[in-house]
Amino acid sequence: MRVGGALAALALVACGGTDDAPEAEGAPDVVDAATAFVPPRDADILLADLHWESSGPPGVGAPVNLTQRPDYDNQPHFTPDGSGLWYTANDAQQGQTDIWRWDFATERVTRVTQSAPESEYSATPLPDRTGISTIRVEADSTQRLWRFDADGSDAAVLLEDVAPVGYHAWADEHTVVMYVLGDPATLQRADTRTGRAEIVARDIGRSIQRIPGSFDISFDQRDADGHSTIMRLPGDGGAPVPIIAGLEGSQDHAWAPDGTLLQASGAVLHAAAPAPGASSPGADAGWEPIADFSDLRITLSRLAVSP
Repeated sequence: MRVGGALAALALVACGGTDDAPEAEGAPDVVDAATAFVPPRDADILLADLHWESSGPPGVGAPVNLTQRPDYDNQPHFTPDGSGLWYTANDAQQGQTDIWRWDFATERVTRVTQSAPESEYSATPLPDRTGISTIRVEADSTQRLWRFDADGSDAAVLLEDVAPVGYHAWADEHTVVMYVLGDPATLQRADTRTGRAEIVARDIGRSIQRIPGSFDISFDQRDADGHSTIMRLPGDGGAPVPIIAGLEGSQDHAWAPDGTLLQASGAVLHAAAPAPGASSPGADAGWEPIADFSDLRITLSRLAVSP
């Protein structure tokens, strides 16, 4: 898939499908984009073109099912150069979850981590591009933030004393913002040089994203009634400020390179355009549906956009 200019790639995680969908064993080798859409049997990674023809929200092309397995494939994240994406894949028979990498040029996958009995989730490029950071579920079930070289070697824990970590995003080379499980879940900002972390918000959702063109982080703030607001955490250490009310029932959001904010509700993908001269939607922004995949009988959850 060509990525460049006014064309980007959109990865969507979808659940649903029908009982007569074909089964595949293990991770796929090749997906033929010309074949009919293969419905997900569990959570699958879908890929679609995201394109801008003029001013306004982007359009979305027909999705292709990359993974096509009965097991869990989730948490896509594009490589910094857009040449591929990492994702989390579970082997139900072995009870093992690892990071895999999809390459667009070859349309093949490579296993990045293979470290039983530990499992890895949420691969994210390290700010210095030497490898990836992941959430590792250790042998005793402790969940901490780890780093790996690009080939899965040289594993090392990044924050010894912060657990259980669920999700994360990098604000800069040494600052990481994390969703830390608890009652309630907290948003914590840590410095990997000191190992120290501070709580900056409570009662948050799982989606934490770096805002393009900034050192700011967006996250999902929940209120007592379960409603959500997508917030901006300034990279300069300021207090969080609201961006836009989240869609009802949605847990995940993502940013396009131009500052368009994306979120899905059911089978419908929505967009909020950036304010004029701004890097993200303004306070008066609203959601606009840009793609409806109801005919595919899928439910969308996590989203990722190529850089």
